[in-house]
Amino acid sequence: GRYFGAAIAAGRLGDATYTRILTTEFNAVTPENEMKWDATEPSQGRFTYTNGDRILNQGLSNGSKVRGHALLWHAQQPGWAQALSGTALRNAALNHVTQVATHYKGKIYAWDVVNEAFADGGSGARRDSNLQRTGNDWIEAAFRAARAADPGAKLCYNDYNTDGINAKSTGIYNMVRDFKSRGVPIDCVGFQSHLGTGIDSSYQANLQRFADLGVDVQITELDVEQGGNQATIYSTVTKACLAVSRCTGITVWGIRDSDSWRTGANPLLFDNSGNK
Repeated sequence: GRYFGAAIAAGRLGDATYTRILTTEFNAVTPENEMKWDATEPSQGRFTYTNGDRILNQGLSNGSKVRGHALLWHAQQPGWAQALSGTALRNAALNHVTQVATHYKGKIYAWDVVNEAFADGGSGARRDSNLQRTGNDWIEAAFRAARAADPGAKLCYNDYNTDGINAKSTGIYNMVRDFKSRGVPIDCVGFQSHLGTGIDSSYQANLQRFADLGVDVQITELDVEQGGNQATIYSTVTKACLAVSRCTGITVWGIRDSDSWRTGANPLLFDNSGNK
């Protein structure tokens, strides 16, 4: 079956309205920030899981799937990692993947192993980052380390501005096709779908072409700017996922409009008071 999830923050779990909506309307959770590199390894080799574990336990106590987010990303790195480069950074990054995935072994439904590693625009190329400068195979190495640490979790690549067939999504498509052809462990691709007042007409076809490579596809960070088309766009995304047999779930990025990172856009399914 498919899941319907929300990205949540540990600091909001004391809010009765928030947790009521979470437990009655959703059957999957994603941590907004609590499992990212800066949160889990604030100093090198010293791991802290308190808030990540709060998210995990909130989800598991409700019988929900938990999506881990995110093992490696160019942003929200701790200062010590930002100061590294080359082999030292590569080794630290792979150790981070191994340690965090091992801590959560057997409890995470799917991991965003690598987040946002492709450039915007028309190049279809990788984003320049300290991780990319360790060598183009860094993504492959991360997926292999994650599989070794937690063989049961689905391993995903996650990105934004990939909601239709375009240069960026095609660059990712080519990477996934290459990974599948060489036995690199990748199980799913996440489409963030932070949408404005329109949606690409090739949205469903894009999901389908990835599914045809033999990976699951997931809508991972859905929110839609308030406007005349907001309900229609939510409907379009939902119908596209339902039409693609390997689309395994939809996650919205937050619960109430007041929980959203998109201040003033009122982009979620519940208003500030918690009404649908």
